[in-house]
Amino acid sequence: MTTSMILHHYEASPYAEKIRLMFGHTNSSWASLTSPAWPPRPNVDPLSGGYRRIPIAQVGADIFCDSWLIAKEISAATDCKELDPASVEGDAKTLMDKAELEGFFSAITSVPPTKLLGTMLRNFGPIGAYRFVKDRSGILKGGTTKPETGDGAKAVMSEIFSTLDGMTANREWLSGDGPSIADLTVYHPIWLHLNCGGAFPKEAKNALAWFDRVAAIGEGDRKEIGQADAFAAARDNDPRPLPESMNIGDLELGATVRVAPQDYGVVPVTGSLAAATEERLILAREADDFGTVHVHFPRTGYAAGPA
Repeated sequence: MTTSMILHHYEASPYAEKIRLMFGHTNSSWASLTSPAWPPRPNVDPLSGGYRRIPIAQVGADIFCDSWLIAKEISAATDCKELDPASVEGDAKTLMDKAELEGFFSAITSVPPTKLLGTMLRNFGPIGAYRFVKDRSGILKGGTTKPETGDGAKAVMSEIFSTLDGMTANREWLSGDGPSIADLTVYHPIWLHLNCGGAFPKEAKNALAWFDRVAAIGEGDRKEIGQADAFAAARDNDPRPLPESMNIGDLELGATVRVAPQDYGVVPVTGSLAAATEERLILAREADDFGTVHVHFPRTGYAAGPA
């Protein structure tokens, strides 16, 4: 990438791991700013307007929410078409969609509670584990996601492993001759599952070899920065030029609107509607410390309405 992207993330985030692997695949240099695993996140909340989920990417005064949109940005910036979610077709897309829509929560809820608790204690300590559970217990409130639990979650993971093992019996990668967004998307809930105390099925030897290939991609050239660096990047740069806009219902450009995910973590971000295209919504937000920032959201899976 010609301009180093800042990734606001925490190490145990599976969606952040997916993005870190994109940097590795494209041999990109990027700036890492680690955030708390739960809100508030003072290093990024003033930039994003309090967007609930993570990771969040930043290039100067442009802020990108949702890993789908971050993937689009990395794909465009590196001319790496295989990282564009729209590039995946056929059985790879079917498995990618299942991993994205069902695998994330099933990766967690299919693990016995005692193992989950042990993982959280190791990662966050007793107080941190309490805060993590308290925060995540309300993340589905108001959203459309109804995750599987118990045997249902185990069935989801079993299907993902079985399908993946069959697909990788005669090919190294899910879509094409090298890694793609399909591989990284299917990888991240499995990575989460293993990190939460789950296990790889012993019979899924092809899938395990594939998993090791994805893990070997690495994370590119990573440089740690601090909050002041991210704020300075926003302050010292203007947002990039806006794309041509289209109408979205009764909302007009310049109107004060709220944008929020529809599936989970439905905390809205408020700003002025600066642009709307077929794939994204862009809000302009003003901050005393760094002026105007543009916050980008996908159109798919997000709702916009009057503030």
